Amino acid sequence: MARPSPRGPAGSQYITPEGERRLRAELDQLWREERPRVTRAVAAAAAQGDRSENAEYTYGKRRLREIDRRVRFLRKRLAGMVVVERPPSDLRRVYFGAWVLLEDDAGERVRYRIVGPDEFDRAPGYVSMDAPLGRALLKRALDEEVTVRTPAGEKRYVIIAIDYQGP
Repeated sequence: MARPSPRGPAGSQYITPEGERRLRAELDQLWREERPRVTRAVAAAAAQGDRSENAEYTYGKRRLREIDRRVRFLRKRLAGMVVVERPPSDLRRVYFGAWVLLEDDAGERVRYRIVGPDEFDRAPGYVSMDAPLGRALLKRALDEEVTVRTPAGEKRYVIIAIDYQGP
């Protein structure tokens, strides 16, 4: 019987060209640089003799498993990704890749970019299209009001601007 994945479902399959480049660079760095370096360190630690009390060997083997797990994940994830390179035909609605300027009830303005689940943690102002705010914004138009349920209660925003060119 297979163990359930601790990460859960991977989420949406969309990614920006910048996000794809970042994931491919991470995969390349892990596979071409870090894994060979750790493999050499494990081989050197194994040559020292008793492996049961060799912390370098034990740590190195654990790190190799972590690298291999991440490499498998990245290869599988990148194989199923859809790179969104062009803006949608309707630029007055919020779709993947949009920069959205919102204003709350207090008059404070915030700017977010709708990105895929593999990108939202890399830059301030990025929000996953799978997050509650991202889902609430998708397909909405300029000047529409959006209500988002947060831990502090419901929060209302008005869409002030939609841009696909970036900040």
